[in-house]
Amino acid sequence: MRPVTTFTSAFLAAATLTGCTSAPAQPPPGSAPEERLRTEVVEVLAHDPAAFTQGLELVDGVLYEGTGLVGSSSIRSGPPGLPPTTRVPLDAGLFGEGITVAGPTLWQLTWTDGFAIRRDAATLAERERVPFDGEGWGLCHQDGRDRLVMSDGSGTLTFRDPRTFAPTGTLEVRSAAGPVDELNELECVGEEVYANVWQTDTVLRIDSATGAVTARIDASGLLSEAEQAQADVLNGIAAVAGTDQFLLTGKLWPKMFRTRLVPSG
Repeated sequence: MRPVTTFTSAFLAAATLTGCTSAPAQPPPGSAPEERLRTEVVEVLAHDPAAFTQGLELVDGVLYEGTGLVGSSSIRSGPPGLPPTTRVPLDAGLFGEGITVAGPTLWQLTWTDGFAIRRDAATLAERERVPFDGEGWGLCHQDGRDRLVMSDGSGTLTFRDPRTFAPTGTLEVRSAAGPVDELNELECVGEEVYANVWQTDTVLRIDSATGAVTARIDASGLLSEAEQAQADVLNGIAAVAGTDQFLLTGKLWPKMFRTRLVPSG
């Protein structure tokens, strides 16, 4: 999503997409209270301080990262904590956004350019540009449901076909604390979607069947005050498969953190 200095609120049009269905707008009656969690650092890894991180995903030991800003946007891959082994710049006029891997395909959003880029996940080579309406922010792949989940900076998530990128449904996210907005970078883990709230150190865990927020995660304090003064906001969530851990980083962060989620308080 966009730099802080140029932000204006974005939201998905309320009109129903052709052929789409929407989940309930409110958390189901009797749903469990939202958990309060915080991040506990397991390991500190290096991260490119020039990377304006927009998407992060770890697949079979390979870390994929999409970066933004016009003139600096890229897609890269390689071992976590080391310089990328493959790096492909976007065309000079494009602003890159969220990414996800779906089998042999890597999808990369653009912010306001109106299309997603389908890439070869192994080489990162561009294969196709698929138009979509609205803005592109975050993206993840739900393997069990064979669908993509996309954010646009509002409180609504859009489901998309992982082969064609066609929209297949929407999900309005609701919290017991009130309306949800500015959902940004996404990570899919089973039936749950983790979404960071733009300009905050908060990550929400969302039930993708109902839209209910099931946990609110405090990811503050990862950088020192001196480091944060040179960096931008939190924006990078990658689940470590087979564990309860996540890699977290942000825009222009000099570090990436391997973390686990523990009860706060």
